[in-house]
Amino acid sequence: MKLKEVNEALEAKKNKEALLLVYQHILSKLSTGIHAIDETGKTIIYNQKMVDIEGMNIEDVLDKNLLDVFQFGEEEDSTLLKVLKTGEPILNVKQTYFNNKGQEINTVNNSFPIIENGITMGAVEIARDITKLEKLIKTTDYRKEDHISSFEQFIHNSPYFEDVIETCERTTQNTTPVLIIGENGTYKELFARIIHHHSNRSGHPFISQNCSALPQSIIEKLLFGNEESGGSDATLIAEADGGTLLLEDIHYLSAPLQMKLLHLIQEKKLAQQKENDAPINIRFIATMDEDPIDAIAAGKLRKDLYYKLSAESLFIPALRTRKTDIPKLISFYLHKYNARFGLSVKGVSKKAMDYLKEYHWPGNERELEHVIKGAFELIDQDELITFDHLPLQFRQKNAAENEFLIQRNKDIKPLDEYIQEAETYYIQKAMLFHDYNITKTAKALGMSRQNLQYRIRKYDIERPDFLN
Repeated sequence: MKLKEVNEALEAKKNKEALLLVYQHILSKLSTGIHAIDETGKTIIYNQKMVDIEGMNIEDVLDKNLLDVFQFGEEEDSTLLKVLKTGEPILNVKQTYFNNKGQEINTVNNSFPIIENGITMGAVEIARDITKLEKLIKTTDYRKEDHISSFEQFIHNSPYFEDVIETCERTTQNTTPVLIIGENGTYKELFARIIHHHSNRSGHPFISQNCSALPQSIIEKLLFGNEESGGSDATLIAEADGGTLLLEDIHYLSAPLQMKLLHLIQEKKLAQQKENDAPINIRFIATMDEDPIDAIAAGKLRKDLYYKLSAESLFIPALRTRKTDIPKLISFYLHKYNARFGLSVKGVSKKAMDYLKEYHWPGNERELEHVIKGAFELIDQDELITFDHLPLQFRQKNAAENEFLIQRNKDIKPLDEYIQEAETYYIQKAMLFHDYNITKTAKALGMSRQNLQYRIRKYDIERPDFLN
């Protein structure tokens, strides 16, 4: 090689090294983490902010394979490796993983493939740290803040929901048992707490137990204690004395336990108590996530227990049947999480709002709140929640169906809503035909009087004024 060529090669090398130093200097000043890997998964770029986020030294990561350094959960893959494999970018995704000291790291990532001439040569990730925020959320008890203490604070436009609130207010004036029926995520427990809060028992305990959460033998001991002990155990019933006992998912109690509960409600005594023992002073509230008539037919719920518990019944409507409430609910959650996250999010983009309105919400209000909270974890300093800020799992869930519905200008109603409307119309027609005679109408429809009366209450079917 000629001297001139050697000098040119040395000069090119010096320029390349100088340029690399400039790049490294720029990367070290960025306020976001930068992590890049080559086609084998080995780290080639790792800036100072990434060092700070992950609590690692550069030498622990640089030139090392990603999976030799970091641990990912069974259901959580590295977004960098996903991008390397698929060649497709992944935007605004929250990721939880662990460094080489076993410390949990939480980031929100934008990950991109590095493609040259159609070949994926590596991947780069731009990461934002939310580890401290996640710890703050996990270690701070927000439950007291979240409890709504007034009926007026329920977010709604629906006239039927207004009837639910009026019924709920009426139940605070007596001490009869209450049965609250609604799908998962309709905040049935919250209704129960408000009933207790506004009743004359508010100064006494509110005790809650989910009947599906534990084995029946443990539930029995928690509620009724040991018979041989004469009822002296520190049971939930003893704790709730003078106050309210909420039994969630009552239809998950075994038949023998349902019988024991029925005896307790009727006699106000445990089976093992003596005659001269003071009666138990408890208001019982129970919840169910399915139609009680169907549960009775399936042998899940005793008919006599249902009669005793349903002296007052609340039917909480699913969110998909009152979609006009969604914008108001979103506004409420924006206010709540702006305060919690210290942000100033002003609203939701049209595309995101259309998607939220058209989604069928199997998890109801609780799912909507989780989606908005998840968007806040991804939004950074933006003023609007866009479609890309919605959690990835939610974006992918039924995406094709929802996009189709949006494009078709909302032609199609959810099946449950359509069936409910059809059933209401047919019952009204049958009732009118039989002059609102319950016995004749039930016989014509092939159902029991009890079943028909349940549906009349559920769908709020009233006798027309012209028949009065």
